[in-house]
Amino acid sequence: MKAITPSFILMFLLFCAFHTTVNAQSKLKVMTYNIWNGFDWGKDASRKTETMLWIKSKNPDVLALQELCGYDEEKLRKDAMNWGHPYVKILKTDGYPVGLTSKKPIDLKERVLDGMSHGALHCKTFGIDFFVVHLSPSDCNIRLKEARIITERVKNSTSEKYILLGDFNSHSPFDEYFLEKKGLLKTAYENQKLGEKRSNLRLGEFDYAVMSTFLALPAIDVALDFSNPKSRYTYPCPASEEVEKKNERIDYILTSASLAKLCTKTTIFNGKETARLSDHYPVMAEFEYVDLE
Repeated sequence: MKAITPSFILMFLLFCAFHTTVNAQSKLKVMTYNIWNGFDWGKDASRKTETMLWIKSKNPDVLALQELCGYDEEKLRKDAMNWGHPYVKILKTDGYPVGLTSKKPIDLKERVLDGMSHGALHCKTFGIDFFVVHLSPSDCNIRLKEARIITERVKNSTSEKYILLGDFNSHSPFDEYFLEKKGLLKTAYENQKLGEKRSNLRLGEFDYAVMSTFLALPAIDVALDFSNPKSRYTYPCPASEEVEKKNERIDYILTSASLAKLCTKTTIFNGKETARLSDHYPVMAEFEYVDLE
């Protein structure tokens, strides 16, 4: 038996290091999270700290955020450094901004504001076009107009690798079977005081037109293959008996067909650990890593 030489040990250690590096880059993790009024416009320091620690523990490569109330780009950058993201972009500094943070540089493509309630952010990072959305919470017809504005942007980008993610405030036709059983939820929608001629129902029924507009791009709902329909809800928190009868899925990660084929896992974090961090639950999708840049 030949003796193990120092050079062999060195080569073995280098191989292990290389193998570990490759494995570390084998997944691309993308998350979306509505952080509920920017942690009460920055006044809820405890919730903010807990949320940042939780995000860090999940180690996303790209994070889309909604309701960055009270934020500017510098404040977002400071927070994002806590979960290891040196690169950030924010839509605006008033109202309810959306934003994107990443481990890699972000190329700003467009801030979509005209005709939008909260707006949408189009950026590119990791070689993928990201569209961060937060649609109107107050009317299904407004949301349908916003959906058409955003889908036109996606079509005009001519990108074959895109992800639309965020708070869509809309229901998917794929959730119809379980959603239609939620009589308390429909009653809550019927009793909403939204103003004259505004409604979150379409002709008195749950509206699926908005999400169908996105799905027709095509944009693939990557949560479908990785979650039980009964537990596929993202809003509201925290869980209680009444909330369970009213819970719904309004936060999504939708991808181009080419990226959907690379999706290996999607998780809706609607357990106890996130129940008090926001009024929405976060969603994360994992993809086979391909260096697209």
